[in-house]
Amino acid sequence: MLEHHINDWDNAYTNGANIPGGDRWPAAWVEPAQAFREDLAAVGRAKLDIAYGDKPRTRLDLFLPEGAPKGLVVFVHGGYWMALDKSFWSHLAAGPVANGYAMAMPSYTLCPEIRIAGIVKEIGAAVSKAAEMVDGPLMLTGHSAGGHLVSRMIAAGSPLAPKVQARIRHVVSISGLHDLRPLVNTGMNGTLRIDEAEALAESPALLRPIANARITCWVGGGERAEFLRQNALLANIWTGLGATTSAVVEPDRHHFSIIDGLADANHQLTRTLLSE
Repeated sequence: MLEHHINDWDNAYTNGANIPGGDRWPAAWVEPAQAFREDLAAVGRAKLDIAYGDKPRTRLDLFLPEGAPKGLVVFVHGGYWMALDKSFWSHLAAGPVANGYAMAMPSYTLCPEIRIAGIVKEIGAAVSKAAEMVDGPLMLTGHSAGGHLVSRMIAAGSPLAPKVQARIRHVVSISGLHDLRPLVNTGMNGTLRIDEAEALAESPALLRPIANARITCWVGGGERAEFLRQNALLANIWTGLGATTSAVVEPDRHHFSIIDGLADANHQLTRTLLSE
Protein backbone atom coordinates (compact mmCIF):
# COMPACT_ATOMS: atom_id res chain seq x y z
CA MET A 1 0.00 0.00 0.00
CA LEU A 2 1.38 3.39 -1.06
CA GLU A 3 0.59 6.22 1.34
CA HIS A 4 0.85 9.93 0.59
CA HIS A 5 1.45 12.76 3.03
CA ILE A 6 2.75 16.28 2.37
CA ASN A 7 5.18 17.59 4.96
CA ASP A 8 6.60 20.55 3.03
CA TRP A 9 3.79 22.57 1.48
CA ASP A 10 6.11 25.24 0.12
CA ASN A 11 8.13 22.66 -1.81
CA ALA A 12 4.94 21.01 -3.05
CA TYR A 13 3.92 24.25 -4.78
CA THR A 14 7.38 25.52 -5.81
CA ASN A 15 8.04 25.19 -9.52
CA GLY A 16 11.23 26.96 -10.63
CA ALA A 17 13.52 25.39 -8.03
CA ASN A 18 12.30 21.93 -9.01
CA ILE A 19 12.89 22.35 -12.77
CA PRO A 20 16.44 22.02 -14.21
CA GLY A 21 17.34 25.49 -15.44
CA GLY A 22 14.11 26.80 -13.94
CA ASP A 23 15.68 30.18 -13.24
CA ARG A 24 15.43 30.91 -16.99
CA TRP A 25 11.78 31.79 -16.52
CA PRO A 26 9.99 34.20 -16.66
CA ALA A 27 12.78 36.13 -18.42
CA ALA A 28 12.76 33.62 -21.30
CA TRP A 29 9.30 34.82 -22.30
CA VAL A 30 10.11 38.53 -22.51
CA GLU A 31 11.80 38.65 -25.92
CA PRO A 32 9.37 36.47 -27.90
CA ALA A 33 6.41 38.25 -26.31
CA GLN A 34 7.77 41.67 -27.22
CA ALA A 35 8.61 40.61 -30.77
CA PHE A 36 5.12 39.23 -31.34
CA ARG A 37 3.51 42.35 -29.92
CA GLU A 38 5.63 44.64 -32.09
CA ASP A 39 5.03 42.58 -35.24
CA LEU A 40 1.25 42.72 -34.87
CA ALA A 41 1.27 46.38 -33.86
CA ALA A 42 3.23 47.20 -37.01
CA VAL A 43 0.40 45.86 -39.17
CA GLY A 44 -2.40 47.33 -37.06
CA ARG A 45 -3.48 44.04 -35.48
CA ALA A 46 -2.61 44.80 -31.86
CA LYS A 47 -4.67 47.01 -29.59
CA LEU A 48 -2.68 47.55 -26.42
CA ASP A 49 -3.48 48.70 -22.89
CA ILE A 50 -7.25 48.82 -23.28
CA ALA A 51 -8.82 49.83 -19.96
CA TYR A 52 -11.39 47.45 -18.52
CA GLY A 53 -11.40 48.99 -15.03
CA ASP A 54 -10.19 52.04 -13.16
CA LYS A 55 -7.05 50.61 -11.49
CA PRO A 56 -3.54 50.88 -12.98
CA ARG A 57 -3.30 47.19 -13.87
CA THR A 58 -6.83 46.69 -15.18
CA ARG A 59 -5.70 46.79 -18.78
CA LEU A 60 -5.77 44.24 -21.57
CA ASP A 61 -4.10 43.68 -24.93
CA LEU A 62 -6.09 42.43 -27.90
CA PHE A 63 -4.44 40.65 -30.83
CA LEU A 64 -6.37 40.30 -34.07
CA PRO A 65 -6.19 37.82 -36.96
CA GLU A 66 -6.22 38.72 -40.61
CA GLY A 67 -9.82 39.35 -41.57
CA ALA A 68 -12.88 39.12 -39.33
CA PRO A 69 -12.27 37.05 -36.18
CA LYS A 70 -14.00 33.65 -35.92
CA GLY A 71 -14.35 34.29 -32.20
CA LEU A 72 -12.40 35.33 -29.12
CA VAL A 73 -9.88 33.64 -26.84
CA VAL A 74 -8.99 35.18 -23.48
CA PHE A 75 -5.73 34.10 -21.83
CA VAL A 76 -5.18 34.82 -18.12
CA HIS A 77 -1.62 34.67 -16.81
CA GLY A 78 -0.31 33.01 -13.68
CA GLY A 79 2.21 34.03 -11.05
CA TYR A 80 0.32 32.87 -7.95
CA TRP A 81 -1.97 35.93 -8.12
CA MET A 82 0.96 38.06 -6.92
CA ALA A 83 3.44 38.41 -9.81
CA LEU A 84 3.87 39.13 -13.54
CA ASP A 85 1.60 40.87 -16.05
CA LYS A 86 0.23 40.53 -19.57
CA SER A 87 3.47 41.57 -21.28
CA PHE A 88 5.19 38.19 -20.68
CA TRP A 89 2.75 36.12 -22.71
CA SER A 90 1.89 37.95 -25.94
CA HIS A 91 3.55 35.32 -28.16
CA LEU A 92 1.12 32.70 -26.88
CA ALA A 93 -1.55 34.40 -28.98
CA ALA A 94 0.21 33.18 -32.14
CA GLY A 95 -1.63 29.85 -32.30
CA PRO A 96 -5.20 31.12 -31.93
CA VAL A 97 -4.54 34.19 -34.11
CA ALA A 98 -3.12 32.04 -36.91
CA ASN A 99 -6.35 30.02 -36.74
CA GLY A 100 -8.45 33.14 -37.24
CA TYR A 101 -9.36 34.00 -33.63
CA ALA A 102 -8.77 37.20 -31.71
CA MET A 103 -6.96 36.82 -28.40
CA ALA A 104 -7.20 39.10 -25.36
CA MET A 105 -4.68 39.10 -22.51
CA PRO A 106 -5.46 41.06 -19.34
CA SER A 107 -3.28 42.11 -16.46
CA TYR A 108 -4.95 42.36 -13.05
CA THR A 109 -4.31 43.83 -9.63
CA LEU A 110 -1.97 41.64 -7.59
CA CYS A 111 -2.06 40.39 -4.02
CA PRO A 112 -1.62 41.72 -1.36
CA GLU A 113 -3.19 44.89 -2.77
CA ILE A 114 -6.28 42.83 -3.52
CA ARG A 115 -7.80 39.54 -2.39
CA ILE A 116 -8.24 36.63 -4.79
CA ALA A 117 -12.00 37.22 -4.73
CA GLY A 118 -11.31 40.71 -6.04
CA ILE A 119 -9.13 39.38 -8.85
CA VAL A 120 -11.97 37.06 -9.86
CA LYS A 121 -14.20 40.12 -10.28
CA GLU A 122 -11.52 41.92 -12.28
CA ILE A 123 -11.11 38.99 -14.67
CA GLY A 124 -14.87 38.92 -15.08
CA ALA A 125 -14.70 42.58 -16.10
CA ALA A 126 -11.81 41.88 -18.48
CA VAL A 127 -13.61 39.00 -20.19
CA SER A 128 -16.75 41.12 -20.48
CA LYS A 129 -14.85 44.04 -22.01
CA ALA A 130 -13.11 41.84 -24.56
CA ALA A 131 -16.40 40.13 -25.40
CA GLU A 132 -17.89 43.52 -26.22
CA MET A 133 -15.14 44.08 -28.76
CA VAL A 134 -15.21 40.73 -30.58
CA ASP A 135 -18.27 38.74 -31.66
CA GLY A 136 -18.64 35.00 -31.85
CA PRO A 137 -17.83 32.08 -29.55
CA LEU A 138 -15.67 32.66 -26.50
CA MET A 139 -12.85 30.43 -25.29
CA LEU A 140 -11.05 30.99 -21.99
CA THR A 141 -7.65 29.67 -21.04
CA GLY A 142 -5.20 30.43 -18.27
CA HIS A 143 -2.03 29.12 -16.71
CA SER A 144 -1.53 28.16 -13.05
CA ALA A 145 -3.30 30.90 -11.06
CA GLY A 146 -4.77 31.92 -14.42
CA GLY A 147 -6.18 28.41 -14.73
CA HIS A 148 -7.98 29.00 -11.45
CA LEU A 149 -9.33 32.31 -12.68
CA VAL A 150 -10.74 31.04 -15.98
CA SER A 151 -12.26 27.99 -14.28
CA ARG A 152 -13.87 30.33 -11.79
CA MET A 153 -15.63 32.11 -14.70
CA ILE A 154 -17.75 29.00 -15.30
CA ALA A 155 -18.39 28.11 -11.66
CA ALA A 156 -21.33 29.06 -9.45
CA GLY A 157 -21.25 32.73 -8.58
CA SER A 158 -19.42 33.63 -11.80
CA PRO A 159 -19.02 37.38 -12.24
CA LEU A 160 -19.97 37.06 -15.90
CA ALA A 161 -23.41 38.12 -17.09
CA PRO A 162 -25.58 35.27 -18.42
CA LYS A 163 -25.24 36.52 -22.01
CA VAL A 164 -21.44 36.30 -21.76
CA GLN A 165 -21.58 32.90 -20.06
CA ALA A 166 -23.76 31.64 -22.91
CA ARG A 167 -21.03 32.49 -25.43
CA ILE A 168 -18.37 30.36 -23.72
CA ARG A 169 -17.64 27.34 -25.90
CA HIS A 170 -14.67 25.93 -24.01
CA VAL A 171 -12.39 26.58 -21.05
CA VAL A 172 -8.90 25.12 -20.86
CA SER A 173 -7.22 25.34 -17.46
CA ILE A 174 -3.47 24.80 -17.90
CA SER A 175 -1.74 23.61 -14.72
CA GLY A 176 -4.63 25.18 -12.85
CA LEU A 177 -5.03 25.60 -9.10
CA HIS A 178 -8.58 24.49 -8.51
CA ASP A 179 -8.67 23.98 -4.73
CA LEU A 180 -7.20 26.91 -2.78
CA ARG A 181 -7.21 25.22 0.61
CA PRO A 182 -3.72 23.66 0.37
CA LEU A 183 -2.20 27.08 -0.35
CA VAL A 184 -3.22 28.26 3.12
CA ASN A 185 -0.36 26.04 4.36
CA THR A 186 2.32 27.79 2.25
CA GLY A 187 4.55 30.71 3.16
CA MET A 188 3.15 32.73 0.27
CA ASN A 189 -0.18 32.89 2.04
CA GLY A 190 1.33 35.75 3.99
CA THR A 191 0.81 37.68 0.73
CA LEU A 192 -2.29 35.90 -0.59
CA ARG A 193 -4.16 36.00 2.77
CA ILE A 194 -6.45 33.11 1.82
CA ASP A 195 -8.64 32.04 4.71
CA GLU A 196 -11.03 29.12 4.94
CA ALA A 197 -14.03 31.20 3.92
CA GLU A 198 -12.35 32.55 0.80
CA ALA A 199 -11.00 29.12 -0.13
CA LEU A 200 -14.50 27.65 0.06
CA ALA A 201 -16.02 30.54 -1.90
CA GLU A 202 -13.39 30.82 -4.67
CA SER A 203 -12.19 27.26 -5.35
CA PRO A 204 -13.75 25.95 -8.58
CA ALA A 205 -13.42 22.36 -7.35
CA LEU A 206 -15.65 23.23 -4.39
CA LEU A 207 -18.30 24.91 -6.54
CA ARG A 208 -20.83 23.67 -9.05
CA PRO A 209 -20.15 24.34 -12.73
CA ILE A 210 -22.58 26.58 -14.59
CA ALA A 211 -25.04 24.99 -16.99
CA ASN A 212 -23.42 23.55 -20.13
CA ALA A 213 -19.90 24.07 -18.78
CA ARG A 214 -17.16 22.45 -20.86
CA ILE A 215 -13.63 22.30 -19.47
CA THR A 216 -10.34 20.65 -20.31
CA CYS A 217 -7.77 20.42 -17.53
CA TRP A 218 -4.29 20.26 -19.10
CA VAL A 219 -1.03 19.65 -17.22
CA GLY A 220 2.55 18.63 -17.94
CA GLY A 221 3.72 15.13 -17.12
CA GLY A 222 6.84 16.57 -15.48
CA GLU A 223 5.00 18.88 -13.09
CA ARG A 224 4.86 18.77 -9.31
CA ALA A 225 2.57 16.10 -7.91
CA GLU A 226 0.21 18.71 -6.51
CA PHE A 227 -0.38 20.23 -9.95
CA LEU A 228 -1.10 16.79 -11.39
CA ARG A 229 -3.53 16.16 -8.54
CA GLN A 230 -5.22 19.55 -8.89
CA ASN A 231 -5.59 18.96 -12.63
CA ALA A 232 -7.32 15.62 -12.17
CA LEU A 233 -9.41 16.90 -9.27
CA LEU A 234 -11.49 19.47 -11.13
CA ALA A 235 -12.19 17.26 -14.14
CA ASN A 236 -13.19 14.44 -11.82
CA ILE A 237 -15.58 16.33 -9.58
CA TRP A 238 -17.18 18.43 -12.32
CA THR A 239 -17.90 15.29 -14.35
CA GLY A 240 -20.12 14.24 -11.46
CA LEU A 241 -21.83 17.62 -11.51
CA GLY A 242 -22.92 17.54 -15.14
CA ALA A 243 -20.11 19.39 -16.90
CA THR A 244 -18.37 18.15 -20.05
CA THR A 245 -14.82 17.50 -18.91
CA SER A 246 -11.51 16.03 -19.94
CA ALA A 247 -8.09 15.78 -18.29
CA VAL A 248 -4.87 15.72 -20.30
CA VAL A 249 -1.34 15.02 -19.09
CA GLU A 250 1.07 16.16 -21.81
CA PRO A 251 4.31 14.15 -21.66
CA ASP A 252 7.73 15.76 -21.28
CA ARG A 253 6.38 19.16 -20.23
CA HIS A 254 7.01 21.01 -17.00
CA HIS A 255 5.18 23.92 -15.40
CA PHE A 256 6.77 26.54 -17.66
CA SER A 257 7.05 24.67 -20.97
CA ILE A 258 3.45 23.45 -20.77
CA ILE A 259 2.10 26.69 -22.24
CA ASP A 260 4.36 26.68 -25.32
CA GLY A 261 1.77 24.81 -27.35
CA LEU A 262 -0.45 27.89 -27.49
CA ALA A 263 2.12 29.61 -29.71
CA ASP A 264 1.79 26.84 -32.32
CA ALA A 265 -1.28 26.95 -34.58
CA ASN A 266 -1.22 23.17 -35.01
CA HIS A 267 -0.29 22.03 -31.51
CA GLN A 268 -2.83 19.81 -29.79
CA LEU A 269 -3.26 22.34 -26.97
CA THR A 270 -4.31 25.06 -29.43
CA ARG A 271 -6.50 22.66 -31.39
CA THR A 272 -8.20 21.46 -28.21
CA LEU A 273 -8.83 25.00 -27.00
CA LEU A 274 -10.46 25.99 -30.29
CA SER A 275 -12.39 22.76 -30.83
CA GLU A 276 -16.15 22.90 -31.29
